[in-house]
Amino acid sequence: MRITKRFALFGLGAAALIIGASLGQDRAPAQAQEAAAPAISPAEVTAPLVISVAGEAEGEITIALYDDVAPAHAARLRALAESGAYDGVVFHRVINGFMAQTGDVEFGRIGGDMRMAGRGGSDLPDLPAEFSDRPFVRGVVGMARSQSPDSANSQFFIMFAPARHLDGQYTAVGEVVSGMDVVDAIKRGAGPNGAVTGRPDVMESVRIGE
Repeated sequence: MRITKRFALFGLGAAALIIGASLGQDRAPAQAQEAAAPAISPAEVTAPLVISVAGEAEGEITIALYDDVAPAHAARLRALAESGAYDGVVFHRVINGFMAQTGDVEFGRIGGDMRMAGRGGSDLPDLPAEFSDRPFVRGVVGMARSQSPDSANSQFFIMFAPARHLDGQYTAVGEVVSGMDVVDAIKRGAGPNGAVTGRPDVMESVRIGE
């Protein structure tokens, strides 16, 4: 059972997730903004995450997980997907030109108090960081964390555009191999923190693909 103090610590990281760094830096040149993760053939993907999204965005997102450089984090996402923990969890924090964050299996469900979304995690223990040389470019999936590098749990984010100042600071756990058009359509948040008001877009189901 998580305690209130832990919510605050996790919430600080999940709510603040590199906001200061991202908004405090100049935007990259247009050419760099268009950079994307290296193309991976669907035939090369093993046991991807398949996310069915509903809301302003409608469709499926398929994510190839980085079992080679982030095996513990990849295993965590699969375990939560297989248990159904991600079903009904919203994209609670979405910043245009930056990223869309989801995965709060504790507070981030449709019908819950969205003021708490981003402060929770699963009942499983936090994971030690698995930082790598995988760059945070468009389509890459990273693990949200608190101020401690070893605090990622269930929340993750999908990059709309490159943010190379994240490299080596957050665990890159995978990349979108299909459905980036769905990612691009996810309902945006407002204000500097990107909190989504009204009804956020939701992961109706998250399953393991073939």
